[in-house]
Amino acid sequence: MRFQERTAREGPFGSSTPSSKIPIKANSLEERQKRKGGGKYGHVGHGRQTVLESKSEAIEHISAPDRCPDCGIKLLSKGYKRRAVIDCHPIRMIQKIFRLECKRCPRCGKQVQAQTPGVLPKSLYGNQLLTHVAVEHYLRGLTLGQLERQTGVGYSSLVEAMHGLAGRLEPCMEQFISEYRQTPVKHADETGWRTDGQNGYAWLFTAPFISIFRFRKSRSAKVAQEVFGSKHLPGVLVVDRYNAYNKTPCRLQYCYAHLLRAVEDLEKEFPENPEIKAFVQAFAPLLAQAMHLRTLRTSRRQFKRQAYVIRQSIRQAVNVSAIHPGIQQIQNIFRENNNRLFWWCKTPVIPADNNFAERELRPLVIARRISFGSQSDAGAHTREILMSVLLTMQKRTPNVAATLKSALDTLIKNPTANIYNLLFPPNSS
Repeated sequence: MRFQERTAREGPFGSSTPSSKIPIKANSLEERQKRKGGGKYGHVGHGRQTVLESKSEAIEHISAPDRCPDCGIKLLSKGYKRRAVIDCHPIRMIQKIFRLECKRCPRCGKQVQAQTPGVLPKSLYGNQLLTHVAVEHYLRGLTLGQLERQTGVGYSSLVEAMHGLAGRLEPCMEQFISEYRQTPVKHADETGWRTDGQNGYAWLFTAPFISIFRFRKSRSAKVAQEVFGSKHLPGVLVVDRYNAYNKTPCRLQYCYAHLLRAVEDLEKEFPENPEIKAFVQAFAPLLAQAMHLRTLRTSRRQFKRQAYVIRQSIRQAVNVSAIHPGIQQIQNIFRENNNRLFWWCKTPVIPADNNFAERELRPLVIARRISFGSQSDAGAHTREILMSVLLTMQKRTPNVAATLKSALDTLIKNPTANIYNLLFPPNSS
């Protein structure tokens, strides 16, 4: 009965149930309702900044009427009053026809033709349009239906254009994997993703400067092995306790956020058990402190000292003999995986949680709720490439759209150029 009541209250997945799936959402706590909204007193704020004339894209002089609108007398000039306005131009597709001049060499007879600017060979759509659609769809989350109405280009044509763009950017994927393997702190996570109506999974392998997506029908360890390989790798991989990562050839750090959720669920399941209540009250704050420690502004020596105290407290809590099997299960996780739970103590660079990967997966989860996944394997493969490239560019370059268009324009002049070097020059990372 207690389990059924909790399921009806929290949803089918307990504390892991998404907010949209919770059957009944309780009102916010009374102390939170009393809080006043808006900025606090003394807060500097982030309001509208003054537009400087040196950075303004246009300065227009607007003339006032020559005569007074009331009495008709000629008005005297009193100078100008400055007013800054921020505006935009609506997106408008432009249809162009290029007349390409053709010439012939009088000696060897070679035919020479002018090159079309800003358009890849055999492509109907310019690089600016390809860049706009790719960035808005795969990076900002606009649907292809919205982009169809915005640009006037048919849905199927946009799909084919993205397939072609992905084919040109695909060589970057091997370089991403090579760099990801050498990063000192790696993250990985996965979520559901349907392809052609069939259940599947979206995998994310991410680091501070790299994002690699994989869309597969399987959730087996083979997908992770494609990215990590079989040779020993440096660094630490932060993951949850999913078995697919256990054979990864590098050190593992299990996510404390998932463990904290399991501890809190234990109290919810047995709220009247005094042993569980005492264990949760003592153990849950230790996990929270471990995750919060790296956010404090402390020296490296102070960090290690505090991390040592927390680690010792956790070990003492898990080594205390317990009667309830739920407590024993939590304790056994720490006893059996001691080499995968305390790498965060070494340096604040290694987090005790996997929030970095979960936050990066959130836009994809939103896209899944809107689109219900990919319509074909080719669409999933295109999304895999473009999301990997664009999110990696977002981490390394200040202007993703400008960098991508510049790289495509360079490919027109030099088709054999290395696309990775064009997107990520040596001094950009």
